[in-house]
Amino acid sequence: MQLYSFFNSSTSYRVRIALALKGLPVDYHGVNIRVGEHRAPAYAQLNPARAVPTLVDGDFTLSQSLAIIDYLDQRHPEPRLVPLEPRLRARVLELAHGIACDMHPVNNLRILKYLQGPLALSAEQKDAWYAHWAAEGFDAVERLLAGRGGEAGSGPWCFGDQPTLADVCLVPQVGNAQRAGCDLAPYVRTRAVYAHAQQHPAFIAARPEVQPDYQP
Repeated sequence: MQLYSFFNSSTSYRVRIALALKGLPVDYHGVNIRVGEHRAPAYAQLNPARAVPTLVDGDFTLSQSLAIIDYLDQRHPEPRLVPLEPRLRARVLELAHGIACDMHPVNNLRILKYLQGPLALSAEQKDAWYAHWAAEGFDAVERLLAGRGGEAGSGPWCFGDQPTLADVCLVPQVGNAQRAGCDLAPYVRTRAVYAHAQQHPAFIAARPEVQPDYQP
């Protein structure tokens, strides 16, 4: 398999975590979205959205991180990241989609560039936008984690004793917020899950700073 990724992309980070948890090796191709490499015609043929990540598995090419992770779960089900038990599955997807669909889109690089470019917001206004939506999102995540016990019991991860898609989505989003200087002090459960993940080999291997295309 081949993975087209940008080291600092949270969507790419999700897929790297999933691949590492499943022990699946890939040929890594860095795509520098800061300088527009994702808009090159050759890459646009691979990924119609001209975004990262893209997974190539033989003659099958797939974009969108949640679709890629679901594909990996179907092809390589151990360890399963989206549980089969209906209520636990729903809880995991509830939190993962809250991050991937509600939080991430309004904080990603192309949105922030548009705010400072065509809309001519100042750096301070852009930072305030980011902080506002990050707080809205993490407030919801924290409440969801507070109600996790009914389906998953206790454990160091979002839902129990094993990482799931919820953790795969949460960790990159916390990393983004830390880089942006957001105040995460109110989010006790969120920070506890993040801290636990930082000790896990798969999450360590997926970190931005250890990727081949990392730039300080």
